[in-house]
Amino acid sequence: MVRVLAQGYPDAHCELDFTTPLELVVAVILSAQCTDKKVNEVTPALFAKYPTAADYAGADRAELEEMLRPTGFFRNKATSLLGLGAALVEQHDGVVPGNMEELVKLPGVGRKTANVVLGNAFDVPGLTVDTHFGRLVRRWGWTDLEDAVKVEHAIGELIEKRDWTMASHWIVFHGRRVCHAKTPACGACLLMNDCPSYGLGPEDPDKAAKLVKGDEKPHLIELAERVRAGEKLGA
Repeated sequence: MVRVLAQGYPDAHCELDFTTPLELVVAVILSAQCTDKKVNEVTPALFAKYPTAADYAGADRAELEEMLRPTGFFRNKATSLLGLGAALVEQHDGVVPGNMEELVKLPGVGRKTANVVLGNAFDVPGLTVDTHFGRLVRRWGWTDLEDAVKVEHAIGELIEKRDWTMASHWIVFHGRRVCHAKTPACGACLLMNDCPSYGLGPEDPDKAAKLVKGDEKPHLIELAERVRAGEKLGA
């Protein structure tokens, strides 16, 4: 299934825009209860105004909150960014650390955020267990665990470590584009022959195709048609 997903989403990537580890940490903190699209609308001005950890540490709370307002929970997020900036300046000379142990000690940073940063800013393999990831691996029967850390370790046993970061992207892409929470596009899914939950959504190819989202839609529907015709993907 992982190999099939890789074939379906060859261009999968972190959908938060960033150019530095600090920008990525900030973007992930802002993505809580907010879409990546909305975060990407807010961050260009934010990154321009606060390019360094010291800038966040010394930010005016009211100004920062106003910039974060569109992302929701802006007061809590402002608190996290002020604390993040101060901690980085005081403990790491303003530089984002590249290891799990130090990252999770930072304000606003849990294992999920740390794994995103490690995998995408430092090339350290990590599994990012967000809502989509957890939902899909349970739907596929890879695990029945609910706790994100336990899910991370359980799935880590199933997938080769070198693939952890990309597998996270493949699974999240699939959850956003095909395997939706309420009505998955089962009849247009490239995993239709391997998924134990096939049939939760419409099996009719035309009905299912209407549910597929994203720029990859033509490619995904073509692959699903090949699977339906008996082709084995991901070999």
